Amino acid sequence: MSDTPQWFKSSHGIPHGGECVEAAVCSRTGHVRGPKNPGGGSFAVAPSSWTASLADATAP
Repeated sequence: MSDTPQWFKSSHGIPHGGECVEAAVCSRTGHVRGPKNPGGGSFAVAPSSWTASLADATAP
């Protein structure tokens, strides 16, 4: 896994509503940013926090 973020659109966004986020996973961090302004910054979280967030987001 690279240290350079490879961004992808979240699969849980509204397809044509612009309400999604972009995510990237690197070797030591997970990243999230808004796609309307990709150069406007992002936030990074530790792998354990990333995993916990994904588990919460996909729980039934």
